Formats: sequence, C-alpha cells, structure tokens
Amino acid sequence: MLSVIRTILRKEFIQLLRDKRMILPLFIAPVIQLILFGFAVNVDIKNITLAVVDEDRTGDSRAYINAFVRSGYFEIKAEPAAERDVDALLARGAVQAAIVVPAEFGRKIADREASKVLVLLDGTDSNTATIIQNYVEMISSRFSETLIMRALGRSPGGFASVEPRIWYNPELKTALWMAPGVICMILLVTTLVLTAMAITREREMGTLEQLIVSPIKSYELILGKTLPFAIIGFCDVILVMTFGRIIFGVPIRGSVPFLLAMSLVFILTTLGVGLFISTISRTQSQAMMSAFSFIMPAIMLSGIFTSIDNMPMPAQYLTYLNPLRHFGKIVREILLKGNGPAELWPDMIYLLAFGLATFVLASLRFHKRLE
Repeated sequence: MLSVIRTILRKEFIQLLRDKRMILPLFIAPVIQLILFGFAVNVDIKNITLAVVDEDRTGDSRAYINAFVRSGYFEIKAEPAAERDVDALLARGAVQAAIVVPAEFGRKIADREASKVLVLLDGTDSNTATIIQNYVEMISSRFSETLIMRALGRSPGGFASVEPRIWYNPELKTALWMAPGVICMILLVTTLVLTAMAITREREMGTLEQLIVSPIKSYELILGKTLPFAIIGFCDVILVMTFGRIIFGVPIRGSVPFLLAMSLVFILTTLGVGLFISTISRTQSQAMMSAFSFIMPAIMLSGIFTSIDNMPMPAQYLTYLNPLRHFGKIVREILLKGNGPAELWPDMIYLLAFGLATFVLASLRFHKRLE
C-alpha cells in the first residue's frame, strides 16, 4: 500500500512542478499576499486630512485645534473662512473631516459653560468615518480634562483618569491581526482548489479511467491524490509564518506543533470539499467556479477579516457552520495569545468533527463515482 501511495505522490509532485508557472501560485503568491494584506489592507488611519474653521480665534480655540495636530492622526489641509466653504472641500475629497469652532468657544470656556464644536465627516467610507469620529471624541475628551485640571490648579479629588493597557497587540498593528487571516485564506484556497482541479484534470484528460481500471485501490488513489496538496498546505503555513515574523514581527506565542496539528485537521475539511467538487465537475473551469462559490462565502462569514459581532444575527448563527471561523480563531489565538487546547477545545472539537465528516463523506462519494 505504501509503495503505491508513494508512487502516486511522486507522480503528482512531478506533474505539479513540471509546469514552472505553478511555482508562483503555490509558493511565491502566499508571500506576496501576506505583504499586500500587511501593508495595503491597513485599518490604522493616520494623516487624516482636516479642514478647520476657527470662528473664535482665541488662545483656547487655537489650543483645541493644536491638540488635533499634536495627536499625530490629523493633518490640517485647509482653513476656510466660513462653514459654508467646507461642503465643497468634502464634496471633492480634498479633506476627510472638518471642525468648526464656534465664535463663543473661548468665552464659554472661561465661564465654565459647555461649548459645542461642529464636526463634519465624509461618510462615503463608513468604517473610516467611524474611526475618525472616535479620534475626535478622544482628543476632545482629553482637552476637556486638561481644562478642568487647569481651572482647579490641580487634579480634583475623585477625578477618574484612564490608563489603557492593550494586551497581545499593544500598538494595534493591523498586520498582526491580518497575518493569521492570510494563513487561513491561503490554506483554504490552495488545498481546496488544487484538489478539485487535479482530479478534474485527470477526468478531463481521460487518465482517470486508466487509474480506475488499474490495480490501485480507491483509498490508495484518494490518499495519493490528496496528500501532495496537504504537504503543500503545510509548506505554505510555515512560509507565511516565517515571513510574517521577519517582515511584520508577528509573534508566535503558542505551540507551533499544535498549530500544525490544527492545520492538518482543517486541511481534512478543504480536501473533503475539493473531493466533493471533483465529483460534480466535468471540466477544470467548472471545478474552479464551484470552488470559488464555496471560498468567497466561507471567507466573508469567517470573521478573519471582519468582525462577526457586526454581522446580522442570522449571519452570526450561520458562521458556526463555517469551519474557517473556528480555524481562524484557533490560529489567531495560538499566534497572538499563546492559547492551547485548554482554551480552544470547543473550536477544536467542532473542527475535528467537521473535518472528519467532510473528508469521509466526500471520499465515499468519490469512491462511488470510481465504481
């Protein structure tokens, strides 16, 4: 049995590596995707273009405006004379936000009254607008605390100050959050698509029938056809972790063997789905379309790039049926938190059950098609 599987493995690797164009999608593309997601897909918003209308022109209004500049998040691009001029700046995208300081700002502060500052935001990108709004509220809150302390000449009794301490990702780097998601996505796409395409290619070329009539047993054929892509998936996981560590400083706080073991369990799922797709596809183009019909919803409902808590409640329940959700959580918590089986056992059990069921059922269907 082992000699037969080894022969099929050797054949698959020769067939894969014979085409030099396959080197790019198999081993170079994962690194490129990691770099693109780490640098280009970045939710850390800095250098926000700001327009300022200072109708008060007092020391207090200038101090308030300077608080935005000193924060490092905002960059003043325009200082229009009146509020009516702000609309044109926002409309043509010259600025992302505008602050209008009212004429009574300094006097109300001196009289210890509340002074409302108008903030206008470009809401075409709702995520960016929400983050900018949070920045404005944070800076305004700190400015108000400074005014209170200055008025009292000291920190007042009972005054509560916030000292945030962020664990696992202290600098809130997007790359640290993104890299585990890239590992999950690459493992899903590589193993699923290659499995579906390889078996469909055999059928399309007419060589699958030759394998069927050969003395090779069906389980030997299944193992021989799927093991190469599991090995390639492992190589990609190690490759992405290595470059994520070198380029972005992604920590590996947990057990690497445990991560690889969970990757193997997840690979069972992707290989099973790939086998199933191969049984319903007659051509490679059909297999490709069917594969991406599974991949895109799986990624969108996984929570690896977007928050599941922000999804509608029916979609949140649907994510529990998505193995990528559980694998994404496992990878992220192993790398960033150093968690192990004691913390991740519910996701481990689900992933193991789903992976085994998917692979066994797909193998039985594939075995039936061979017969």
